Amino acid sequence: MIIKQPLIFAELREISRLIGEIKEIAGSRFSAEEISWLEDFRHGMSEGIPIRDPHGLPFILMSVRTARLFAESVEPDHNILAAILIFPICHLMPESIDRMKKMWGEDIVSIVHGMREVMRFGSKTEITNQENFRGLLLSLADDIRVIIVMIVYHLVLMRAINRHPDDVWVRNVAFEADCLYAQLAHRLGLYQLKSELEDLALKYTNREIYTQIARKLNETKRAREAYIAAFIAPVKEKLTAAGLKFSIKGRTKSISSIWAKIKKQKVDLQHIYDLFAIRVIIDTPLEREKRDCWLAYSILADMYTANPARMKDWITIPKSNGYESLHATVMGPDSKWVEVQFRTRRMDLVAEKGLAAHWRYKGVKGDSTDQWMNNIRDILESADSGPMQLMRDVKPGSALKEVFAFTPKGDLLRLSTGATVLDFAFAVHSNVGCRCTGAIIYGAHRRINHRIANGDTVEIITSANQTPTQDWLAIATTTKARNKIRQSLNEQKLRRAELGRELMERRAKNRKIDLDEPTLMRFIKKLGYKSTNDFFADLADEKLDAGKVFADFEAESAPDEEVPTVSAGEFHLRELEEESPAEILAVGGKTIKGLRYQMAKCCSPLFGDDVFGFISSEGVIRVHQKNCPNAPNIRQRYPYRIVAVEWSGSSGVQMPVTLKVVGHDDIGIVTNITSIIAKEPDMSLRNISIDSDDGVFQGFLTINLTDTGRLSSLLRKLRTVKGVKDVTRN
Repeated sequence: MIIKQPLIFAELREISRLIGEIKEIAGSRFSAEEISWLEDFRHGMSEGIPIRDPHGLPFILMSVRTARLFAESVEPDHNILAAILIFPICHLMPESIDRMKKMWGEDIVSIVHGMREVMRFGSKTEITNQENFRGLLLSLADDIRVIIVMIVYHLVLMRAINRHPDDVWVRNVAFEADCLYAQLAHRLGLYQLKSELEDLALKYTNREIYTQIARKLNETKRAREAYIAAFIAPVKEKLTAAGLKFSIKGRTKSISSIWAKIKKQKVDLQHIYDLFAIRVIIDTPLEREKRDCWLAYSILADMYTANPARMKDWITIPKSNGYESLHATVMGPDSKWVEVQFRTRRMDLVAEKGLAAHWRYKGVKGDSTDQWMNNIRDILESADSGPMQLMRDVKPGSALKEVFAFTPKGDLLRLSTGATVLDFAFAVHSNVGCRCTGAIIYGAHRRINHRIANGDTVEIITSANQTPTQDWLAIATTTKARNKIRQSLNEQKLRRAELGRELMERRAKNRKIDLDEPTLMRFIKKLGYKSTNDFFADLADEKLDAGKVFADFEAESAPDEEVPTVSAGEFHLRELEEESPAEILAVGGKTIKGLRYQMAKCCSPLFGDDVFGFISSEGVIRVHQKNCPNAPNIRQRYPYRIVAVEWSGSSGVQMPVTLKVVGHDDIGIVTNITSIIAKEPDMSLRNISIDSDDGVFQGFLTINLTDTGRLSSLLRKLRTVKGVKDVTRN
């Protein structure tokens, strides 16, 4: 519904005045023809334009107010001001769009189109989740300029609806301004707009509280101003003596901010110690900003006692929206706490005008919680002709790559473009995602790989028997869904791996064979598996023949194959074709030069260990530790092939030994372990295998070293590494 009620004289006079002010601020940016158009604009440009909106607000006056406020508080950008002014025509008379496009150009009309889309959607949607609604708003707008215009427009709207007779509508507008546009203004650093939006929102939703705080602030205004003047005087003197160029001003906190503190601290107005703040604005070059701000702070801290708990350093690490300032709270005269803010002129301009001020000072960088906002800042920092001209080519929709859909209850969810029903299910809840079998969208059944469209209402179908499968990873597109699917698949694999390990251990127990961990890991890797969980899971899933696997492992871990039984006297050792690299062993008190020998892989004996020899069918003496896990079996089955072996000479030959390390999965723990080994003389790391699960890791290290003495020394050092719980030799 529209109202064709004529403008009253006061409204016509205000339009004329505001048009004149816009010409003064931005007149140089408009051509003579465009200036003429602005002159005619106050007459409505067309008699066919409806005069007022359904709530009685004059379309043309609201547009002119928005253009005037935008020019003053953000930037007098030519295209944006033109778009704001022609918006009533294009919005209410779509047939005029082609005419406006010929007159003003494609870019200006595209801004108008974005404003129409935001207003169309905003009029239908309740704000249940401000973050998601903000994202949907950005996705509907063609560029960021539209969003900034809508922030300014809603402040104009909030100013215009005081005492409006439709109280329900006023409260809805106030809620939208507070939850959405004030937050967007905060993200963009438009603090003045944000504060006024929040104050007016409080005024319209809780007028009694707003009036009480405003009245008390007004009653204490004179005393507050006198106190600020008394506080500032000595500070000015000290800062001037230090050679700083600066200006100082005091301000009272916004009413909405004061009310938030009253609720949070559960006190009355008299007990809020930072009702006002002193702002010291320093005029200094960019390269001296931090130093001079800290110098000013140190001067203040010498004069008054500072409260360290209230110190806020947003100079070293700026806020995500680019805000920079150094806040300190000191005990002033009469034992009153006073907040003092130190910032430079550049920082103050950014704080006052937000995003649009960044282009004026190159080299200033700030992080952002929103990737798109961060990209905008990168552009602004290198701009030479003003931020708005550069921002017109930045498309939030393409940068954010997001799509928005509703649950049957009306909740709005944000997903990446290309998201599927499966992604939506995981966005609702992880358990819903794991049990998802499809969805109903607009009454039609859809599979889990169906892509979500903007504005869809999605009802997820689940089944208690459904679990994630490997092919789900090819369907899911969002990080959350893929991570949850991987987590579920890993949990399933872990459960199957436990069953597989139990199967292996049961067979080993029946055959009285020790499952030596290093030998088992070598066997698993020999089969081509990268992790033990994969091997045991395949064993449980019967992808491997359990009987054959165990037979192969038994052959791998057996000390030797059976040979015809002969007496020790009849057995002749074969001679080596090449000499052993060193003579470190003796049989029966004699060196074994000319005989082949090997260190048994099952126990990896080291110089200094108690050992014995076992004669294999190839005539090779395999040297075992006396406490080798296979020693009882060897002594029982092959006592006639055992020979006495002892170490001969001195250590010097490096031999492999395997260590088992258990500890917390701390950052850098592996680096610390390998660093210690690397620093040890006559020692080298041959192999390392680490498995980590739920913050705990278990590793096996194969190290070449010369004797048990060096091994003992290494074990002591490794046990001192932070995070290591235990180190043992395997």
